[in-house]
Amino acid sequence: MEVEKLKYAILNSDAIVVGAGAGLSTSAGFTYSGERFQRYFSDFIEKYGFSDMYTAGFYSFATEEEKWAYWSRHIYYNRYVPAPKPVYENLLKLLKDKDYFVITTNVDHQFQKAGFDKQRLFYTQGDYGLFQCSKPCHQKTYDNEKLIIRMIAEQKNMRIPSSLVPRCPICGRKMDVNLRSDETFVEDDGWHAASKRYEDFINKHQDDKVLYLDLGCAAILQLYSRCHS
Repeated sequence: MEVEKLKYAILNSDAIVVGAGAGLSTSAGFTYSGERFQRYFSDFIEKYGFSDMYTAGFYSFATEEEKWAYWSRHIYYNRYVPAPKPVYENLLKLLKDKDYFVITTNVDHQFQKAGFDKQRLFYTQGDYGLFQCSKPCHQKTYDNEKLIIRMIAEQKNMRIPSSLVPRCPICGRKMDVNLRSDETFVEDDGWHAASKRYEDFINKHQDDKVLYLDLGCAAILQLYSRCHS
């Protein structure tokens, strides 16, 4: 049985490296289409015919005010609200007594929100919770939670007040979300520190029995229930 083999591998490994993709968050309830998309973006769907959050994120809005009305909701509901299902918490229960490290392309911060050790996480593709200069004049990112919440609270008719449009504190250019979409992605000090910790972890265990878990589907829920039955 594959689940029993995996359970044995987890128990008998010296270290575990988790590679996590978008499917893990989808299994936790962060779906980007269907009822959830309709619930939070019905006005944008009606006006623009958007079919899902992912493709809507590439739309070129006419104004920064409307762009950030969309993106503030996108960020808030995929970064700052709790995940509908305890997938990440269940995964932590499997790994908490092991020497583990997580490398992920997910940008929703759910590992840390679930209680994973921040020093064991490497978010390679950025974080919905960070802003950066759109044409980086410096390699620094900025927490956006307070501003995103204000955008949510103060937007009307799919627009935020002009005073809330984020601007770079150094050069005054518009800000973007810290997401790896092109060569302007900012790898700040925190990114480089996490990259170094991952490298050190791999080097530390190069002669050990290391289990590599590639997780991107809902099977983790079944795995947890069966491993603890």
